Parts: sequence; C-alpha cells; structure tokens
Amino acid sequence: MKLLIHTQVVDTQDPVLGFFHEWIRMLAPHYESIEVVCLREGDHTLPPNVHVHSLGKESGASRLKYLTRFYSYLWSLRHRYDAVFVHMNEEYVVLGGWLWRLMGKRIYMWRNYHAGTWMTRVAAAFCTNLFCTSKHSYTARFKKTILMPVGVDTDGFCTDQESTRVPRSILFLSGMWPSKRPEMLLDALALLRQKSISFTANFYGSPLPETQDYYEQVQKHARDLGLDDAVTFYPGVTKAEAPDIYRAHAIFVNCSPSGMFDKTLFEAAACG
Repeated sequence: MKLLIHTQVVDTQDPVLGFFHEWIRMLAPHYESIEVVCLREGDHTLPPNVHVHSLGKESGASRLKYLTRFYSYLWSLRHRYDAVFVHMNEEYVVLGGWLWRLMGKRIYMWRNYHAGTWMTRVAAAFCTNLFCTSKHSYTARFKKTILMPVGVDTDGFCTDQESTRVPRSILFLSGMWPSKRPEMLLDALALLRQKSISFTANFYGSPLPETQDYYEQVQKHARDLGLDDAVTFYPGVTKAEAPDIYRAHAIFVNCSPSGMFDKTLFEAAACG
C-alpha cells in the first residue's frame, strides 16, 4: 500500500512539530512508499521509501503558490498513493477531499483539539476515519472517529539516574499561544508568592508570528505580578533537547483545555 501524508512541517529542529518526523519514520516500514507534502521542509533523515515535497514556506512562497502546488502534487502524485493521511490541518481535506473522493482515495485525518468549526465538520464528512487521543476532542463526536494512543517515544523520553532535578522547580513547556494558557500558571505562581512559598519556574516555548503580541503580553503579565526573580522565559526547544529539560525539573504544569490532551503530559510523565 502507498500513502500520501499532508502535514505542516517536516523538520527535526522544529520546537512544536519536530515530533512528526518520528511518526513518519515509524510509519515507513509499513508501506511500500510514502509521499509527504508539507507546508515547510527543514532538516530530516527519513527512509528511502519516503519522499518529501514542500509547498514552499521555507522559500517565502505566497498563498497562491501554496494552493497551486497543493493541487499540483495532489494530481501529479495520484498514481503514487492509495490513501491520504492528513495530520491536524482540516483545510487540506476541505481543499482536496472532493478530488480524492472522485479518484477513489481513502482519506484519514488526525485532529486532537477541543474546538471545531464548519470546516472541521466538512472535512469529517470527506474522511473514511478520523483519529484523536482525547474523548473531549471536538472530533471525538463523530462515529467514524477512532481513539488512539498519544504516540510518545518512551525510548527518548525516560528517566535518567544521572539527571539532577532542581528542588521546587516548575516547568511549562509548550507553544506560546492562547489555547495553552500560560497566564493561568503565572496567576497560580503569584498565589504561591503571596503565601511565601519559594519556587523557580521556567517557561519554554516560542510564539507563532500571529501570537507574538500575545507572548509579549504574557511576559509583561509576569513582570506586573512581580515574578521577574522567579520566572524565566526561554525559546522553544527541539524534541532531542526536551527530555533533559523535563528531567531537570521537579514539577511539570500543563494548562491546556481537556480536549487537547497534550503529548507533553506524557513526555513529562515518562521523564519522571
């Protein structure tokens, strides 16, 4: 069987989506070949039966070029895939679902998020099956949805006897956008400060271009709460760097709504 995968990023260095490189690598032995179409292509080392095609974000392509290349790959690769797997982005299914259905391609989508829109419902209608990890995900409502494991690499995310955890250290590791709610943790830390409970807290994560203003507001909120001496903000880290960061902290905090069931919860647990 031959598979087409649509995803945002193929890049081991991406702090948010770098993990998907491992998903592709683990899927590869189960298929004759895999064609991967991504919005942005970066560093990757994938098996020879995996071929990566970019829509061109890394070269500054316009939205019109994205769309043109999307349909170009959809059609030109049509004899090189039997089914389609879309990771997260329902837009790809809305754009290509009608044509994939006309060509007799089975369509599958992974989406694990607490909220949804008309676009989610349209994409679901095109899909053979949907996948999510949380029963509170928006997509869990559809009869064709299959609940699946989170997909954390427990060989890499594990405890290490040589690691030294900093006492009373708190870790927040996530993308910096509103759905992750870092300001909620800051408010909780302010309560600890009022009760004279000592701690240090490190926030690891980078904003998206459209959430840069929000991220700056979060940093300002920390200053306004008088937490400058206890809270430090760091950029997002790669999948390879994350395990040591988990292992260096005593407590991990996640503030995402329940429908998201972030994999960081399981990465942190696996790291002790």
